[in-house]
Formats: sequence, C-alpha cells, structure tokens
Amino acid sequence: MTKIRFTAMPTDDAMHIWNGGADAYGITPERFVSDGDGNPCRHCLEHIAGDEPALLFAYRAFPTPQAFAETGPILLHATPCARYVAEECLPPILSSPDYIVRGYDHADRIVYGSGAVTPTADIIDRASHILERPDIAYVHVRSSRNNCYHCRIDRAA
Repeated sequence: MTKIRFTAMPTDDAMHIWNGGADAYGITPERFVSDGDGNPCRHCLEHIAGDEPALLFAYRAFPTPQAFAETGPILLHATPCARYVAEECLPPILSSPDYIVRGYDHADRIVYGSGAVTPTADIIDRASHILERPDIAYVHVRSSRNNCYHCRIDRAA
C-alpha cells in the first residue's frame, strides 16, 4: 500500500489572497461572514466557524492554465490561518458522505478511469491504490456534488 499525504492549498497562494490579490479570474475575493455550515477553508482544512469572516474566490489548483486545469469556487479564512500539517490524517473539512477522488498525470491532466465517487471513510485506501500507478502524479479530492476542489493527495516521502 502506497503511503499518502494530504496537501492543503499552498501558503503562497493563500498569502496572495490575504494580501489583497485577485483570484484566478482576476476578481477581488468576496468577503462574507460564515454561517458555520459547510464552509471549508482550503488552507487549514478546517471548517470556518460561524460568525468568522471568510473569503470566496475562484481557485485553479494547477500550475498553469490548460484545458484540464479546472477552476472553481473555494473558501478561505479572511485572516491568515496555519496550513494543515497532519498530512497523514483525513482532513476535518472532509465531512460529507462522499467525494470525487481522481488522479492526474505529470502534465496535470485528468487520467481517465481514475476518478470515482468515494465514501469518505474509503478515501485513504482509494488514493493509496490510485497512487500505486506510475502514470498518476497526484490525486485531487473534490466535492461529489459540485466538483469544488478540497485538497490534493500526494505520495508520502
């Protein structure tokens, strides 16, 4: 079984937004107050508590724009938070019943046939299995209902 690690949004990407930078579409992030119901921060991988300020913006979790570089809405605490470090554990934001778990190749393209809606309790085993394939560089965990990006899974060093 391949050992894995959950990888949160890079701190440089979060700092860009926290410092007033535009999102993937060149738009200023939208500020709002969290209602505490399903608002997952992609940097600390914790839910944003009710009455906490938050940011909504378009994010592209790929190094460059290309046909397979999905861009979509994500959330971030409005003020800097610590990046998720318990990389071997299922992140707290993964609290829905299931997610899309899908592999990408070294050119950042979807590897067709690698994706499946996966029960949350099975994510670690499924990602480990997918990452045994040499053609898979990394895995994304995405919402099974809206395809929103949640986090990345890499092989553990």
